[in-house]
Amino acid sequence: MHGAGRKPGAGVRPAGTPPGRKPRRKNPRKPPLTEARRRLIRRRRRAELLLTLFALAIGALGHAAAWLAMTGRLPGGFAAHTAALSALALLAHLAVRFLAPHADPVILPVAVLLTALGLVLIDRLDQDYATHYRAPPAAPDQAAWTVVGVAVLITTLLVLRHHRVLQRYTYLGMAAGMLALMAPAFFGADLYGAKRWVTIGALSVQPGEFVKVMIVIFFASYLMAHRDALALTGRRFLGLNLPRGRNAGPVLLVWAVSLVVLFYERDLGTSLIFFSVFIVMLYIATRRTGWVVLGFLLAAAGTAVVAATQPHVKGRVQAWLDPMAAFLPPEQRPPGLVSDQAAQALFALGSGGLTGTGLGEGHSYLINFAGRSDFIFAAVGEELGLAGTTAVLLLYALLVWRGMSTALRVTDPFGKLLASGLATVVALQVFLIAGGVTGLIPLTGKALPFLSQGGSAAVANWLLVALLLRVSDAAGRASTEPPGNATILTPVIADRPDPLR
Repeated sequence: MHGAGRKPGAGVRPAGTPPGRKPRRKNPRKPPLTEARRRLIRRRRRAELLLTLFALAIGALGHAAAWLAMTGRLPGGFAAHTAALSALALLAHLAVRFLAPHADPVILPVAVLLTALGLVLIDRLDQDYATHYRAPPAAPDQAAWTVVGVAVLITTLLVLRHHRVLQRYTYLGMAAGMLALMAPAFFGADLYGAKRWVTIGALSVQPGEFVKVMIVIFFASYLMAHRDALALTGRRFLGLNLPRGRNAGPVLLVWAVSLVVLFYERDLGTSLIFFSVFIVMLYIATRRTGWVVLGFLLAAAGTAVVAATQPHVKGRVQAWLDPMAAFLPPEQRPPGLVSDQAAQALFALGSGGLTGTGLGEGHSYLINFAGRSDFIFAAVGEELGLAGTTAVLLLYALLVWRGMSTALRVTDPFGKLLASGLATVVALQVFLIAGGVTGLIPLTGKALPFLSQGGSAAVANWLLVALLLRVSDAAGRASTEPPGNATILTPVIADRPDPLR
């Protein structure tokens, strides 16, 4: 019978639909916005805007205070500089408001505040470096790289509509990352004892800053696909569940690549971040303490071997063990010790006391060329004191916490590992720099995120923030969906809960 089996109304074109065009179907994955969800989005974005304005006000006050202390007047172009930085931050806020409306409202303001404080410190140190070393200013270049970084953030939010798209390019991205990581060993210039930079015309690029983001994406995808096998244990030794030998291959491979980077490029910081972030993400994915023990033993063995064979790394260790030996007569100095930067950093931190000398009143230029980059944390301790140093560290802790909170709220395993890996990168980098400057660990030569001078670091850190915003947008969107649209994750191991739930 003609028309038998059809549902009532099937084949009937809805009213108002033009002939020859199929009626539009609603996307079942995207439920309509309710009034409660709209209010939540407006509340989050309003909070983000207010926090961003507060961060800009602190940056403007710090800029004015530094110049008033140094010269007794406001800097030339103060209004233009403040307006340009405000416009840049508000443009980033508008991009988040329209492209990632459910994103965490704290991540962007923290990045803006750290960037504004970094520009204040670099501009303030430029005056001392011009007076004592006749060095060119670095603040204009850093401001230009900040513009590029914010442009990268906006472009990433515009192009990358969901973080799971990154899984399609996992191995392609990792191959490009490995080539970029090894490029300084073959084409880089030996600068300050390490090969981290590749010169392209008038630009000097540090590929390791971008590779740290690429490896997190690769590790998140790899661990999500192989977490079942990696979570299985082999023998039990001294109360620890050690991994099986055939599953330790990825750790050994990452360990070998880290050693290659450390040996040929003498880049202690990049190799430590590269290896440590994999171990942390591996523990998050499997919750096996044996992986952490194995990683710690491999890292200790590799560092000991390279420190014994590479004079540059050995000199950093010696300077850490005895920083005051730099002031001894040349014939009494240990071999390989050629710098007094570690000692000058300790002097700067001690001079700051509880409240600091005040912006513009410090002497961090005595650290020489690294006062605006690796040792800018010493300038924070000297001019802002213990109180200001604690505030800066709390800002980094807040950024890491919001990243980990995003990892807990997002529903898919890849997003959990991606957000936790990006937050771990920030935490490790801050620990390496703060620990090196304060004498807790040997110096690694990395840039403090958002504060230190460095174009590659600035752009890479804004890319990291963009990815965190994209994952937090997915987490916020999932948390406001009706219960029927929530994603349910099943345990990957029958005898224990899923560590990524």
